[in-house]
Amino acid sequence: MRPLQSLSSLKLKLGIVIVAAVWITAAATIVAVRWLDLPSIVGAGAGIALALACAQLLARGTTKPLREMAGAASAMARGEHGRQVAVTSNDEVGELARAFNRMTKELAETDRLRRDLVANVSHELRTPLGALQAVLENVVDGVSEPDPETLRTMLAQTRRLGRLVTQLLDLSRLEAGEQPFDIRPFAIADVMQNAAREARLHAPDDVVFSIDAPAGLLVEGDSERIQQVVTNLVENAVRYSPRPGHVALRASGADGRVVLEVDDEGPGIAEGDRERVFERFYRGDGREQVADGADRGGAGLGLAIARWIVDLHGGTIRAEGREPQGSHMVVTLPRARS
Repeated sequence: MRPLQSLSSLKLKLGIVIVAAVWITAAATIVAVRWLDLPSIVGAGAGIALALACAQLLARGTTKPLREMAGAASAMARGEHGRQVAVTSNDEVGELARAFNRMTKELAETDRLRRDLVANVSHELRTPLGALQAVLENVVDGVSEPDPETLRTMLAQTRRLGRLVTQLLDLSRLEAGEQPFDIRPFAIADVMQNAAREARLHAPDDVVFSIDAPAGLLVEGDSERIQQVVTNLVENAVRYSPRPGHVALRASGADGRVVLEVDDEGPGIAEGDRERVFERFYRGDGREQVADGADRGGAGLGLAIARWIVDLHGGTIRAEGREPQGSHMVVTLPRARS
């Protein structure tokens, strides 16, 4: 039983408790002196005792969340995240308890993400490092010769490590808000041409690129960062394209926005994975095995970085399916005035 639980003001509760204690003390003193003919000191003592009992009853449950929060805070200092406290009132203490519960939930989620990040980074680094170590050991032991094919394999793993480190640094800067943007109008056609030109350097010869973008279509944003977004999308499209394959880039303007589209002819993204592919280190099973049977999965950071950049520009990015197969990536960005 908590008589004052329905009240939404801690000040009102304290006022009621104080007034009740004063009245009970005065009434008990008067009854003891006038009716029971007892000394005033005895009446006052009885009144104080009754007042304390009444205050304890009225204030029951008010301070319980505070005691629980003190215990939970001590547990969190020892690394025990996720502790919740009971919300027993609608006053300021209850609001504090609710805010404390939200904070502990967010801290628990942050701690989980930190542990997942460490585990995923360790796994992603271990794969190319293990491959490099194996190749180098074979060369040192004389099992294999340092021929061009072996050196190309080592170079590919080194590049993979470099991309992962660069992506981790970019993601860290974006999360910390330390990545400055140089916002100004730029032609989206130039950015798409540069991204395709860069992708052609590493793409197989039988993957064909096509670009359809009006020359005068301008985007308001950081051209370097938007090119990073387009490059990530194009590299993903190349990675999962069949051999031979076709990667199409298009841009159009409508309602003050610029719409970028990147299509490939790969296995596509399962409908249940189309939102999760933008999470850090998430790689859907549907795109791990490409059409020619090769496993060309990335680190799972490119799309997470792309979404972060697009969000900071006030745009959107989403994944869709294509018929009969393939993926369709759509990015919308603010359009600059011509």
